[in-house]
Amino acid sequence: MTYRIGVDVGGTFTDLFLWSEDGEVEGFKVLSTPEDSSLGVMSGLAVIAEARGLAVPDLVDQIDCIVHGTTVTTNAVLTRGGARVGLLTTDGVRDALEMRRGIRERQYDNRCTNVVPLVPRYLRRPVRERIDYKGDELRSLDEEDVRAGAELLGREGCEAVAICFLNSFANPEHERAAADIVRGVLPQVHLSVSANVLPTVRFYNRISTTVLNAYVSPVLGAYLESLAEKLDGVGFEGVLLIMQSNGGVALPEVTAQRAAGTLLSGPAAGPVAAVAYTREHGRNDAIVMDMGGTSFDASLVQDGSAALTPEGDIDRLRIALPMLAITTIGAGGGSIGWVDEGSLLRMGPQSAGALPGPACYGRGGEQPACTDADLVLGYLDPRYFAGGKLPLDVERARSAIETEIGRPLGLSVEEAAAGMYRVINANMAHGVREITTKRGLDPREFPMVVAGGAGALHACMIARELDIPLLLVPPTASILCAAGMLMSDLLHDFVRSMITPLADLDWDLLDDCVASMVADGGRQLAQEGIPEDRVRHDVALDLRYLKQYHEVTVPVGRDALEGRDAMAAATAFHARHNRLYGYDLAADGTGIELISVRVRSMGLTEKPQLPRLADGSADASAAIKGSRRVFVPEDEAFGEAMVYDGHRLLAGNRLAGPALIERTDTTIFVSSGFTAAIDEVGSCLIRANTGSSGHE
Repeated sequence: MTYRIGVDVGGTFTDLFLWSEDGEVEGFKVLSTPEDSSLGVMSGLAVIAEARGLAVPDLVDQIDCIVHGTTVTTNAVLTRGGARVGLLTTDGVRDALEMRRGIRERQYDNRCTNVVPLVPRYLRRPVRERIDYKGDELRSLDEEDVRAGAELLGREGCEAVAICFLNSFANPEHERAAADIVRGVLPQVHLSVSANVLPTVRFYNRISTTVLNAYVSPVLGAYLESLAEKLDGVGFEGVLLIMQSNGGVALPEVTAQRAAGTLLSGPAAGPVAAVAYTREHGRNDAIVMDMGGTSFDASLVQDGSAALTPEGDIDRLRIALPMLAITTIGAGGGSIGWVDEGSLLRMGPQSAGALPGPACYGRGGEQPACTDADLVLGYLDPRYFAGGKLPLDVERARSAIETEIGRPLGLSVEEAAAGMYRVINANMAHGVREITTKRGLDPREFPMVVAGGAGALHACMIARELDIPLLLVPPTASILCAAGMLMSDLLHDFVRSMITPLADLDWDLLDDCVASMVADGGRQLAQEGIPEDRVRHDVALDLRYLKQYHEVTVPVGRDALEGRDAMAAATAFHARHNRLYGYDLAADGTGIELISVRVRSMGLTEKPQLPRLADGSADASAAIKGSRRVFVPEDEAFGEAMVYDGHRLLAGNRLAGPALIERTDTTIFVSSGFTAAIDEVGSCLIRANTGSSGHE
């Protein structure tokens, strides 16, 4: 038997998804180990081995591929636990890292201060050199400045060095020469060179991304080395792939050089898996919500592909690498409830995490978390949480809620728990609006794929808040990101700036630019063992109206490139601009400007087939376990809800809310305004009843 495993390390749980060559799939969850995430991975392998009746080395001997999503780089940035970084940059602009774009984040907040740069000023060493915007040398590189700067950074104990010169996107020779000098002076440090990381216009984006890459690369490299050693210790000889923020995977040695590309590694796989389940119903668009133990992630799938963004921020630090457009907020099962100085109930962003965890875990936690509220409201069976492997303490949950929420607000324990439930649902609904209404999209037009161990308890109320008529809870909901990792392709993104009016485009120069990036992508995929017949290259152009600041990324087909059809690119740009911003200037004849060229090189991988359920009738009574008293939000009161064994439900079974569907890995709450049905692959389709939402 041969296995493939997807691993997603979260703040509270480490999720594992097992796929065997005969089509069998199974999910597993273990508590994360924040002190060393690789220990949680190995613990997960031990749990899988035990479930299979195997010793760990015997299981590992049958694994041909592990795809791993990690939060190592994310946590390094959020906790400021990255490497000590030095910066070499053009003389006169070393403060750009601190000045950023010169725009205050909160314009009317006079107490708002800039985020502290990852490199203090004395470690930002100026180098005399200058390249102009056309790539012509105005001043030669002062090699002594580079050497002196490198020696100082070495004396100061820098573990990584970032090199970013003005206009190096047009001519990288000075950066490459400086890199050679630094390697000679400091052979042991990690080098991050902007011409390799992000060869595009916009100096702040480039310098910030290059520094971020330097900051997290040693941390990720050390982690991957530690994980590889542990896997080697149990005899793993298969392929290890690392999930990237762009929704693709890559080899560890490739990922370690561009570590900033993993800053959203974990949640990036969720939309990939969501597509597989929505396509079962002929839908290529979806909102994906993932509520785990620590955070809530919301993303969007359109036309079968997850929405991408060319830039974003992590903890107020700019990163301009292609990544999935994911909104993350501190709203998970471990989110702590508290009362602010204005006597308002808040939920998160603080989290109880895996240790001590919510009060009901009995691991020392004393503050009430979302899971405590769900337990008090009857949504969780204290004897069946995690399949009975982690019994919950109801009295500890009640005591924590009463002490921290109930008494300060003059509420009963149940009223306080209901308030916690409402507040966190409102927070998550706001997170969904960030990726829909704020981008000119109507959430009512999308089904919502529900993921995460806690997501299905809250999804109906989020849908009710946003008038979303259809929810889909996959059978792998609690480990959707881990499952998505085995459905992901190898992806490498390349971008080069090429600034010119579209009407004056030098097509030969564009062809050369595309060919160069395609060749780079082809070589990379060949090194990763992808045969040519499974390689694909997609091209896109970053376009904008003349004198605009922001550009729009527009896919361009091979026909348009080969036919040198500028009109096709312009038409696509007008349409996309209208969809994003509500207007276009096609009729005005406003000129269009090309800013950058992008190539995405894909190595298409074998995807697991979704197993099918046995057929059943509409009658789901055979799966009834009993009933339980639960809080029904529509009634603002407790009532009886039927409880179903999720593992006994068959394709075609239907049930009406209020009801609970219990699985070993998650519990689904179908509220009273909704009905549920099971489809052929085991997904639970939850629809709003007529009149309970704005749609049928």
